[in-house]
Amino acid sequence: MLRFFILFVVILVSLFAAELTQPVQNAVVLPWTEALARISASLIMLFDSNVAAYGKILQSTTNGFAVSIEAGCNGIEAAIVLIAAMFAFPAPWKHRIIGILTGLFAVQLLNIVRVISLFYLGQWNMDVFNWAHLYLWQALIMLDVLIVWLIWIRMLPPPSSSGTPPPPSADAEMPEATAL
Repeated sequence: MLRFFILFVVILVSLFAAELTQPVQNAVVLPWTEALARISASLIMLFDSNVAAYGKILQSTTNGFAVSIEAGCNGIEAAIVLIAAMFAFPAPWKHRIIGILTGLFAVQLLNIVRVISLFYLGQWNMDVFNWAHLYLWQALIMLDVLIVWLIWIRMLPPPSSSGTPPPPSADAEMPEATAL
């Protein structure tokens, strides 16, 4: 457990530090954030044509209300926590990669729901928007990360034996001791 915790913290700090560098911001963070705004606008347009995406901004063309998807709201930080947990946990690499890919999909899918809901909450009531943005959705996204990680752990294959026989069960007959 200590090994997992130390490895998790080291990976987490390393990934967060890398995320803050300008090359990663330019190559990953900003393009993903802009894609998130476009994806959200595309989904909204299925039932409401009064929306536009400009870079990382999602805006209502009816009333002008807009949300800007900033750091912490683009799902990258939640993804970093999930990646660090899956890399730190002892598991076969194949299962780590599958877990990371499906986990990132699950986290980002919920994050799209988050962005769209906040877009409409902000047009309806700013107090509710602020509460949902600062408290409700922060907790739900991290809960999603935890649930995805726990499901992934449950789906891992059992650890392979190292060639040593398992300890005898309590029900097994013990041979009689020889007197010395």
